[in-house]
Amino acid sequence: MGIISRYRNALKNETTAGIVLIIGAVLALVWANFPAASARQAYETLAYTPLFDLHGHGMSLSLIAADFLLALFFFIVGMELKQEFVIGSLHDIRKALVPILAAVFGMAGPMFVYITVQLLSATPNWNGWAVPVATDIAFALGVLGLFGKGLPISLRTFLMTLAVVDDLLGIMIIAVFFSSHLNFLYLGLAVLVVAFFGALAQKRILSWYLLWPLGLAAWLFMFMSGIHATIAGVLLGMTIPAIQRAGEKLPLTEHLTEKLEFYSAGLILPVFAFFAAGVNVVDSGGFLAMLTDPAALGIYLGLPLGKMIGITGGVALLVYVFKLKLGKNLYMGDINAVAFVAGIGFTVSLLIATLSFPDHDPSGPHARVAVLLGTLISLVIGAFFLRGRALWHRHHAPVYDLEHMDENRATLERHEVLADDWIEETFGEVPGGEPEVGPGHYDR
Repeated sequence: MGIISRYRNALKNETTAGIVLIIGAVLALVWANFPAASARQAYETLAYTPLFDLHGHGMSLSLIAADFLLALFFFIVGMELKQEFVIGSLHDIRKALVPILAAVFGMAGPMFVYITVQLLSATPNWNGWAVPVATDIAFALGVLGLFGKGLPISLRTFLMTLAVVDDLLGIMIIAVFFSSHLNFLYLGLAVLVVAFFGALAQKRILSWYLLWPLGLAAWLFMFMSGIHATIAGVLLGMTIPAIQRAGEKLPLTEHLTEKLEFYSAGLILPVFAFFAAGVNVVDSGGFLAMLTDPAALGIYLGLPLGKMIGITGGVALLVYVFKLKLGKNLYMGDINAVAFVAGIGFTVSLLIATLSFPDHDPSGPHARVAVLLGTLISLVIGAFFLRGRALWHRHHAPVYDLEHMDENRATLERHEVLADDWIEETFGEVPGGEPEVGPGHYDR
C-alpha cells in the first residue's frame, strides 16, 4: 500500500482528520512567528501576494484557499445537510427537537459571552460577535470518538444533530452578514446554474465534464454577486439526491461524499488552515497583546464557556421546564461534557474570523489565533469531562435507566401478553391457567 493510500485510509478516522488540521495550523503559526524576520516575511509574501485580479479582488493564495478551495468542503457540508434532513437525524423533527434547539442556544451562548466581554472592556470591538458560534463537525466527533468510548451512542447522535444545525445556522450568518454590494443579476445566474446542476444530478447525469464546469460557473457567479462564494458549494451540495434508487449501492450524497472526502479533509482543509492560522503575533504586539485584546478574549472564552452556558443551560430549560426528553440513557452530565466539545470551532470559525475584521484592524489576526486557542481549551476540557462521564456510566449508571423505566416496563408487559396469547393459541387453555409441561409443550 502506497503513502497516498495509507493517508486516505487514515483520514477515514475523524480524529486523524482533526490532527491533520491541527498540524497545518501549527506549521503556519510557527512559520509566521519564526524568530528570523526574513522567515516571517517569506510567509507573508507567500500567503498574501496577489497572483491575479478577479472582479476587483486580488486573488492571493490565502484568498483562493478561503473562497475557492473551501467551496468543495462546503459542497460536502451541503450534501450532509441534505442527507440529514431527508433520511438522517433531522428527518423526524420530534426526535431531533432537543438537539436542534440546543444548537440555537449553543450559538446564543458564545454571542452572549463575546458581547459581555466587550461591554466590560474600555476599548470594545464588536466585529467578532459571530466568530465563536460555529462547531466543527468532524473535529468534534473525532474528539467524542477518542475520549467518549463507553458513552451512550445517543450522545453521538445528539452532537451530530447539534453540529449539523450549527453548520446550517453558521452558513446563514455568512450569507446574510458577510455579503456586500449585492449584484442580483449575478445572483440570479448563480441560482439558475445551481438549478441546472441539480436537475442533471436528479437524472443521475454525473459526467464530470458537465458537472465540474457548472459547479465552477455557479461559484464564479456567486463570487461576483457579492455573497461569499462558498455558499455556492452549499447550494450545489443540497441539490444532490439523498434517496437511494433501485440498483444504487449507496445514496448519491454518500457516494459523492466518499469520493470527495479525501480531497477535502486531506488537502483542502489543511491548506485552508495553513493560510488562515498563519498569524504574525510577534510583530503585532506579542502573545500577551493577543490574550488581552477584547475581540480575542471574547472569542477564546466564547468558544468553551459560551457553548457550555448555551447548550447546558438551554437543554436544562427544555428538560426541566418544558419537559422535553433527552435521548436514551443520556443525563445532563453527558450534555455538559459534549457542550464543551461543541466549542471546537476551527474551520467555520476561522473562516468567519477572516471575514469579520477590516484588513487594517489588528484584532483580525488576534481573532484567528483566538479561534485556535478557544478550540484547544474546548478540546482539553471536553476530553476531561468525556472521560469522567464514561467512567461514571461504567460504574454508576443503573442497569435499567430510571428515565426510561416506565417505557421498559410497558414494553415488558406487552411482550408478556403476546407470549400468553401465543401459548394459548398454540397449546390451548389448560386448567389453572398454566400450560402442561411435557413432550411437545413449551415450558414457560
